Order: sequence, then structure tokens, then C-alpha cells
Amino acid sequence: MKRAIRSFSVANSDKLKDKLLVWSKLFTEVVWLDSNGYQTSYKTYESVLAVDALTMITTEAVGGFEKLKNYRNEVNDWIFGYLSYDLKNDTEPLLSSNYDGLGFPDLFFFQPKKLLFLAEDHIEFHYLEECAHEIDADFASIKHPIVPENTEPSIKSSIQARVSKENYEAKVGRMQELINIGYIYEANFCMEFYSENRSIDPIHTFQKLNAISEPPFATYLKCNDKYLLSASPERYISRKGDNVFSQPIKGTKKRGVTFEEDSLLIAQLIHDEKERAENIMIVDLVRNDLSHYATKGSVSVAELCKVYTFKQVHQLISTVEAQLRKDTDSVDLIKSTFPMGSMTGAPKLSAMKIIEDLEETKRGLYSGAVGYIAPNGDFDFNVVIRSILYNETKKYVSFSVGSAITSLSVPENEYEECLLKAKAMRQILEM
Repeated sequence: MKRAIRSFSVANSDKLKDKLLVWSKLFTEVVWLDSNGYQTSYKTYESVLAVDALTMITTEAVGGFEKLKNYRNEVNDWIFGYLSYDLKNDTEPLLSSNYDGLGFPDLFFFQPKKLLFLAEDHIEFHYLEECAHEIDADFASIKHPIVPENTEPSIKSSIQARVSKENYEAKVGRMQELINIGYIYEANFCMEFYSENRSIDPIHTFQKLNAISEPPFATYLKCNDKYLLSASPERYISRKGDNVFSQPIKGTKKRGVTFEEDSLLIAQLIHDEKERAENIMIVDLVRNDLSHYATKGSVSVAELCKVYTFKQVHQLISTVEAQLRKDTDSVDLIKSTFPMGSMTGAPKLSAMKIIEDLEETKRGLYSGAVGYIAPNGDFDFNVVIRSILYNETKKYVSFSVGSAITSLSVPENEYEECLLKAKAMRQILEM
């Protein structure tokens, strides 16, 4: 599929980001990916906006990856969208029977008519040729956006925890019993916070969430009446040519008030036996996942338990790399590693069964992934954490948080870690 490409100089990319988001209100299919200027050797693009579907696919879990593979081959173009956590039911003989208040499809991808790449000093328009004549007018509209105002009043309602503190700690205890018996070594256990009869301004809420977090994998996604507002710090998996890498997060500490306190907390995180054990177990799982399509002996750990610092927290992140076998299909590769180990546990299948049994709600898009697949097969996907999900029609707002449970876990401490991770989302929704 051919695209017309035009480039324009930009004086202030940060201001243009806000204008691009406002302009995106005109469309029913939107994916905005923003690295927030976070500097890393594994960075792909600064910011990307995809809008206005020419074609799209939405489907339930079973058969989802095969349908995505066929769709990608048919369009032979850029596609943007998401993989929900419940596509696990397509990779393993599993079910998702827990309560779902959001109602997102299990898989959604679209081929954008209009694709924009924003760098520090310029913006590139990659439009389908049939839309090329709209580039100048669109750029003028972006710089001076005129969109219908939302006349519906904002409705606020209280945020509730789906699981009480006592129930959460009891479930963690049950999970530890299963660990001690030998069913699993580690599992990521999550809980939902939600608000019913609630209306929000999705873009304004995303901008506030992004401003207090500034993560490297921020995402704003719109699929008709359903929205994802994500301040994710985690990359799931990325491909560049025959190279693939994944960057699981396991290990969290809050930020300090002073430089000295921050330094002390970093040192504690580096030497925390439990946090490092969590991370290393998931690294082993990711190495195994990548080995399915890697050339022999090419899987390596480029970074092990490296501290990355964000505005809200410090995190232990590892980077696992591999060289792919020739002619490896991108969708097959993603399917072989999905869901990401950092959101399941080890062994993966047993952990997912136990998670489904003990958690109260269907995860859906939470702990799934958002990203793109390029025409040449390159791709990049985040992990949907630190995120607000919103069904505008149902007026249902939700965010979930979780932590890794091992034999060394203290249930009360795990609950406090969940509250720390929930802080940014709760703060925004209660402002």
C-alpha cells in the first residue's frame, strides 16, 4: 500500500503534541504513542499518531492471532491496535469467565488512512495516496484545531476496590500455598479499582496522567466509545529486522523526596533479594519464549535488573535479546511470547490458571499490549499497566494494579505496592 510522505519543520513539539491529541477527537479510531523524550538505546519513535481507519479487525480471543496474521497479509500496510490479555485463550486451552465491566473486544487493529510521526524538530505525514491532498489542510487544522466541544457534563462518582484489603491478603496467602506445594514459582496477582456512572474527558484525563508520570510508553487509544489512557513504563516486545528484544519489569520502589533518600531507595532496590528473584525468574521465562524463533545460541540478557527511574517510581528492568531465524512471521513471533511473562508468572500456563481462579475480574486490555506492526514486519508493543480504561457508553471507568507473588512475599507489603502503583490513576480521577 503506497503512502504519500510530507515533512514540515516544528518549533515546539511539546505544544504540537497537545494539538495533535485535540485534533484526534475528529476520528473514531485513534492510537497515540509517546515516548515523552525518554532517552534509551532501545528507542524507536518519539511520538506517533494513527487515525481514521481504512480497514479494521475486531475479534474475540479464540482464533484471534490467525485472523490478525491474515489481516496483516491482506492490507500489507501499517496497522495499529491492541492485544488484550485474554488472547491467552488463543495460545493455551484457557477460559476467561470473570466479571467484565468494560466490554472491550479481545483484539482490535486498524489500517490508518492518516499516519503522523513527530520528532523534536519536524513532523512527517504518511498518508494513503487517496488522502494526500488533505495534508496541508490537516496540518493547518492541527495547528489551529476546531473541534466540537463536549457538551455532556462531567459526572463524578467514588472509586471502589473490587477486592478488600483482607480478601486480597487472603488470596495472596492462597497463592503462596500453591507456590509451596510446587504448582508455580511466581504469579502476578492483580485487582481492579472502578467507578460506575462516571463520565470523564478522555483526552484531558490522559494529558493529566501523562504529565505526572511522563513514561516512555504512554498511549492514548480510542476505539469508538472505548478508551485506553496509559502511562506505561514497560515495553513488551519489539522487532527491528531480524533482531527482537523484550524488557520485563519486576521490582518497584517509590521515589524519594530528596536526592539522598532517592539514592538510598535505589540501593535498597538493587540489593532486594525478593525483587531481584522476581525479575530473574521472569527473565528466564522470556528467554525461553524468545528461543522458539531465535537462532541457536542467540538469546542473551543485555541488561539484568537495571534500575530505571521514572517520576513516580524506580523499577528493575531487564533486557532480553535474540536473533530471529530467517522468514519468521511477526504475528507468529508475538503469539509465541504472549501474554508477557511479567504479567503472568512461571510456569506461565499454571500461573495463568491460578490467576483466573483467584482474580475477581476479567483483565481484558489491562496487562495486554498496544502498538504497531510496520509493512516490513518491524513492531513495537508496550505492556498495558498504569492505565485507565473507559467505556463511554456504559459510563464505566476502571484501572487495575498488581504485584508479583513469590514464597518470600508479605501479603500486607504486596497490598501496599499495589496502592503505590494505583496512586497516579487514583490521583487523576479524584482531582
